Amino acid sequence: MTVPSIITMLLRIPGLLFAISVHESAHGFVAYLQGDDLPKRQGRITLNPLPHIDLFGAIALILFGFGWAKPVVTDPTKYKNPKTGMGLTALAGPVANILSAILFAVALKYANKYNIITNKYLLIMVQQAYLINVYLAIFNLLPIPPLDGSKILFIFAPNKYIEFYYRYEVVGQMILIACILFAPYLLSYVLQPIAHVIFTFIEFILSLFP
Repeated sequence: MTVPSIITMLLRIPGLLFAISVHESAHGFVAYLQGDDLPKRQGRITLNPLPHIDLFGAIALILFGFGWAKPVVTDPTKYKNPKTGMGLTALAGPVANILSAILFAVALKYANKYNIITNKYLLIMVQQAYLINVYLAIFNLLPIPPLDGSKILFIFAPNKYIEFYYRYEVVGQMILIACILFAPYLLSYVLQPIAHVIFTFIEFILSLFP
């Protein structure tokens, strides 16, 4: 993965702000649907990006195309089934990003087909929004604490996994930060198989549109 130009990095910002807002709002909304009003009281069910921004995660997204936002705090004790509820809440973020990516992909398809977007910078902005939503989703699907992928496993894993998760969550965070700082290309390589599946799925969805 090459380091983007200054212009490309600037054009990533609107897509970045949208992607993290959709991602975190989805977490909060699914928690709210399960009876937990804490995200709503903390103002996290909103498309306003300001409550969601994590500076380090945002910089990683701009530079490398993957990163994270400020985590939504939830209260799983309010869920009817806390273990499954935590997994569904975690899953909501990546799903919201993939759905957003599909919308951007459809927009790009028709923009190119009918030459709707004539400004090249606006076109790059939409392209970057598409890519950022995909890569934010796949990055968060990694089963490394505190990313969503590690909590999605709550749905299927035994209770011992949850105990193990909270015991070694800090270790996972340290591994994640080390990968971002010292081995972003390795991290990108690990993400490519997931990216291939998602891009293939989106291409299939696009084929359904005339």
